[in-house]
Amino acid sequence: MSEKKRDGRRSARRAIQEQRAKEQARQKRKRTLTVGAGVVAVLAIAAGIGVAVASHDSSSTSAASGPVPSPKGATGKDSLVIPVGAADAPSVLTIYEDFRCPACDAFEKEFTPTIHTLEDGGKIRTEYHLVTLIDGNLGGSGSLNAGNAAACAQDQGRFRPYHDVLYANQPEEQQDKFADKNTLLTLADKVPGLRNTAFTTCVNNGTFNDWMRKSNSAFDSSGFNATPTILLNGKNIFGTGSATLTPASLTAMVDAANKGKPLGKVTPTPSATASP
Repeated sequence: MSEKKRDGRRSARRAIQEQRAKEQARQKRKRTLTVGAGVVAVLAIAAGIGVAVASHDSSSTSAASGPVPSPKGATGKDSLVIPVGAADAPSVLTIYEDFRCPACDAFEKEFTPTIHTLEDGGKIRTEYHLVTLIDGNLGGSGSLNAGNAAACAQDQGRFRPYHDVLYANQPEEQQDKFADKNTLLTLADKVPGLRNTAFTTCVNNGTFNDWMRKSNSAFDSSGFNATPTILLNGKNIFGTGSATLTPASLTAMVDAANKGKPLGKVTPTPSATASP
């Protein structure tokens, strides 16, 4: 491997680590503000005073109670998981991510080819949990709208290529271009067979918005506080306290976990057209 390529990978990992640290700090500040607002409200009520406590865009982040529509093939508790790869693969790679998250983008750019190879070889099933962390931290609705659009793509059997297209075209974190549904629909043109009436209606109507809110609520309750969070067979392999993860080390861990086990039966996955 060339020194230039090694430097690029080190830079990507540093970017991921720095972004995750920023997200954790934002989440901590947000929790502190939420607790503080609650205390103020309680004290005000006790004193017989009416106080309006501001909350951030609750209409877009509050989880719906009870069952909500879920995309075809979704699995797990409350059908909040989008699986990719062989259902009977011997190992499971769990990924919590946000389509607005720069650290997730850096992770995807470095690891996507390896993850695809492992999926296509029947070695892993990837289970995606989509969250709206950046919407909650910075405001906007790009995480929600992009997540809904990805769920709409899952309904059409094209989650993986559309997922990859979204990351290949991720805007700057502060710009929130994924809040524009026309942008999400235009990007769907890069995935053959995706841009049809059903997909367009699903994106425009926010069919899976409540599903996204419920998924984000489950993430909030998971004990994890940054994206991307990566687990292999339930063990956190990426982030604080973990050894530095590389595509090569991920492959080695999967191979070690799969030793002596039969590989999964793979169904061909549609691919996207050229990236930007």
